[in-house]
Amino acid sequence: MFRVINFKLLMRYTMITTIILSLLLYTLVQNIWFPNLSFWKIFTISSVISSILIFILSSSFFSRKIWKIFAIFNKSLFPDLNGAWDGIITTEEGKEFQIRAIIRQSLLSTEIDIHGETVKSITLESTPIVEKGQKKLYYMYFATSKNVLWSSYNGSTLFDIRNIDDTLELSGQYYTNRKTIGRISLKQIDSNTNRDVSFY
Repeated sequence: MFRVINFKLLMRYTMITTIILSLLLYTLVQNIWFPNLSFWKIFTISSVISSILIFILSSSFFSRKIWKIFAIFNKSLFPDLNGAWDGIITTEEGKEFQIRAIIRQSLLSTEIDIHGETVKSITLESTPIVEKGQKKLYYMYFATSKNVLWSSYNGSTLFDIRNIDDTLELSGQYYTNRKTIGRISLKQIDSNTNRDVSFY
């Protein structure tokens, strides 16, 4: 399963970085402050450095900054989808409904909350994929209706991700377990993941 980054490489680089930083910090501390510092203290130092690196990589705030820097040098990197989105659902009968969404994405997970005037959905599973060089987002969701008499349902969509004039767009056909189909189209309006996009 594809995630935003290659975790084998991430773990390798984290391990190598931890060793290098631990040795440098040990040498610095021993030469400047504690000349009799035991070499075994390096294990304590490496544990602290590993913890800090893991915290930075798992924190959305820090990982997004790192992600942005790497994206400058590597244009093929999966795009940062975080933020508020505006869009339309088109049913199989051709009816259109306005929707809004919030996407919260980290190096480990992607969550999408979609809100419409009569329905809202939460993520069951969301997986970034790269298929023949094309970036896509597989999305399974659970939707509930504003009207308590209407039953809830599950659905899935395979979003195509496009970058048009520096604006990210998602579009894809949806399928539900109520045997309905249609199309979802979303356009990113800003990168604020705390924006209120609810209708009710």
